[in-house]
Amino acid sequence: MNQSKHLLWVMLAVMPLLGFGQDKLFVEAESFEDIGGWVIDQQSFDVLYSSYLMAHGMGKPVESASTSLEFPATGTYHVWVRTKDWAPFPKGPGEFKLLFNDQPIGDTFGVSGSDEWDWYYGGEVKVENKRENTLTAEDLTGFNGRFDAVYFSTSKQDMPPNDHKELLTFRKKMLNLTDGPEDVGDFDLVVVGGGIAGTTAAISAARMGLKVALIQNRPVLGGNNSSEIRVHLMGRVDLNHYPKLGRIVRELDNGDPGNGNPDAARYGDDRKLAVVQAEPNISLHLNTHAYQVEMEGNKIRAVIARDIATNHEYRFKGTYFSDCTGDGTLGFLAGAEYRWGRESREETGESMAPEQADDFTLGTSNLWASLPKEEPSDFPETPWALQFSDEYHIDDHKADWQWETGFGNFNTVYEAEQIRDHNLRAIFGNWSYLKNQKADQYANHELAWVAYIGGKRESRRLMGDHVLTQMDIQDGVMYPDGCVTATWTIDLHFPDAKNSKYFPGEEFFAATTHIKVAPYTIPYRSLYSKNIDNLFMAGRNISTTHVAFGSTRVMRTCGMMGEAVGYAAFVANINGSTPRGVYTDHLDEFMGIIESPLNIHPYPTLPKN
Repeated sequence: MNQSKHLLWVMLAVMPLLGFGQDKLFVEAESFEDIGGWVIDQQSFDVLYSSYLMAHGMGKPVESASTSLEFPATGTYHVWVRTKDWAPFPKGPGEFKLLFNDQPIGDTFGVSGSDEWDWYYGGEVKVENKRENTLTAEDLTGFNGRFDAVYFSTSKQDMPPNDHKELLTFRKKMLNLTDGPEDVGDFDLVVVGGGIAGTTAAISAARMGLKVALIQNRPVLGGNNSSEIRVHLMGRVDLNHYPKLGRIVRELDNGDPGNGNPDAARYGDDRKLAVVQAEPNISLHLNTHAYQVEMEGNKIRAVIARDIATNHEYRFKGTYFSDCTGDGTLGFLAGAEYRWGRESREETGESMAPEQADDFTLGTSNLWASLPKEEPSDFPETPWALQFSDEYHIDDHKADWQWETGFGNFNTVYEAEQIRDHNLRAIFGNWSYLKNQKADQYANHELAWVAYIGGKRESRRLMGDHVLTQMDIQDGVMYPDGCVTATWTIDLHFPDAKNSKYFPGEEFFAATTHIKVAPYTIPYRSLYSKNIDNLFMAGRNISTTHVAFGSTRVMRTCGMMGEAVGYAAFVANINGSTPRGVYTDHLDEFMGIIESPLNIHPYPTLPKN
């Protein structure tokens, strides 16, 4: 490269960073070098296109987060902070400070009175040394203050865009992500979602010899059964028509600690991780959120994902893909047909369906638990939270599944942050009431754990060649491709009547009626997409009606779906076929695998292509 071309290349490279005469620096909160006691929250990535830092201290200020900064030049910089007041009723509790080189930036943040994400001006800072600078986030309350990013610019008019999509473009430019993602490799099967279903899908496929990528957007595997959410495994694996299905679920099963157990180890994060890491054919990618796809006609060619902390982007190419996200995120991005909410009785013929179709979905739970201590403790009044009284409060030392928000009042995908925050307002408000008004009973109890990651039940259901119905379940229809045996009741939640009386439209407590069923089988045709040619699905996003979903959604059953998908991907791959082709042309091969005893299968080694 000659000198003039080299100079031009350098100028083009630095112009976006310098902004044509403006010096600037963009700092992602989640990329702080030391996040201290703050946590990284990615649950709203599909809305914000970013993670953020949150001070989840259960009412006690968390340890400060800090990072070093290198500026393009010395000088005076204007500062903007992207944050929100998450509970402005009228002013929320999420107050925090930012300090530049130990000096406060502006006043405090997180108590603006607005629950919308926005940029807030923090005044000026003087940068005297380009390299030796620190930025510190100091939590003041322990009540879930949060911020997304901090922006420094030498121009006061240079405030970043606030529209989420426009800001995504701006982020990529400032983070030098415009050259595209890093290629990770080309896989036989790319599994998106590391809950029980996704983990079993990856393991079963890998053990059949497929090269598998497992992408999970949290630091742990297990989804709702992880230590972050703490829901016990339900459904039985011992009543199968095909006993081979369920063996991997048993490997991951750490016993039944119940819901919301304060002992995180009881949920077996290490156990799940060890099983996956023992598989040489699995490439595991934790803390990685898939949010874009590349398509070739009706096939997914690649998934684009971003590290939720570093923001580095990756590209996963694949022959087959499995959506095990729960939200049907991968299928949605690819244009898969899906349903949302409840079908009408006229449409499905189901006696349990409502007269009119609607957007009602089962909700999201944030569980919590307290523990007795030797000494009494206090808890502050919470005027910003839901308010309780002698007439109505939840008199318990811990939560169970009933603590649930959604029910059509909130969109479980696009309002995940609001749902979680509503749950927190209920938890903290109720706990404040118990601590301050029932001190004789709860004086020595202290919050031990509150989930900040929501445990979702229902959102998108991806449509396959068969849509499982109430009649399929209650009549015990045995289709030729019936594979996964399900045993859970038809368990559809709805707002608790007393909770609705005191919090109409803001319910956070659920009730249910269990409709018992005999063991029945889920057809394989419910485990692949109707219109995306290389997409499987496993978990609570499979092809069912809302009513049937009430039975299929529990995690041991979802885990067996994942096992079946892994075996089906093997059959498709060995025959150069598609998920649908496994049913139309190779069903005997697939059924032969799940009928075989133990881990024996008809193909001891995967044939070379």
